[in-house]
Amino acid sequence: MHGTPHIVSDVMTHTVTAVGREATFKEIVRMMQDWRVSALPVLEGEGRVVGVVSEADLLPKEEFRDSDPDLYTQLRRLSDLAKAGGVRAEELMTAPALTTRPDATLAEAARTMARARVKRLPVVNQLGMLEGIVSRSDLLKVFLRDDEELAEEVRREVVSYLFPPPGSTVRVQVHDGVVQLVGRVRDTSLVPVAARLVRAVEGVVDVDFELDRSDSSSQPTRSIP
Repeated sequence: MHGTPHIVSDVMTHTVTAVGREATFKEIVRMMQDWRVSALPVLEGEGRVVGVVSEADLLPKEEFRDSDPDLYTQLRRLSDLAKAGGVRAEELMTAPALTTRPDATLAEAARTMARARVKRLPVVNQLGMLEGIVSRSDLLKVFLRDDEELAEEVRREVVSYLFPPPGSTVRVQVHDGVVQLVGRVRDTSLVPVAARLVRAVEGVVDVDFELDRSDSSSQPTRSIP
């Protein structure tokens, strides 16, 4: 019933700055500054992603510059201490790289980012070759969809199926991404289903209802959670 969901390839950045395994620490920092990014994919061969080097991977060099960590810290942060001594991308990067596919849904990419607490993901094809990069801000682009575009999708994909005329008369209004369904419906038990389906439309911020039964004078159904 639903329209095709947006996928990563719809919003990702296709032009990506990356480094090779042999890139030096200073080269990596300079590229991050020049391109205003917080992480860079690390590539080998014809463009296969083998890791990601981020600001977090570089900071241990500064953190441990003038300190002599105790045994507990050494045992607890072996990886960070190793990176503090790293001078090339292959010694600094986090590997294997956490990636996503071009055909992954935005929800799938968002879940991956949230679980790993990362700000961006390299986008790779079936062979692991770099095709782009997707960031948190890219995933939020769906919330810039026009209100009327959202209203039309809700009418077409939800209202026309759950509340078809002549038994129901439902108007769809959208303001700043918040959808409101107003009118009369034959079966109010379908309202919770409608709430879930409307919220599944990408770009919808929230949904509210002012609906009552078309064959009674019952009170309107409002704000289904």
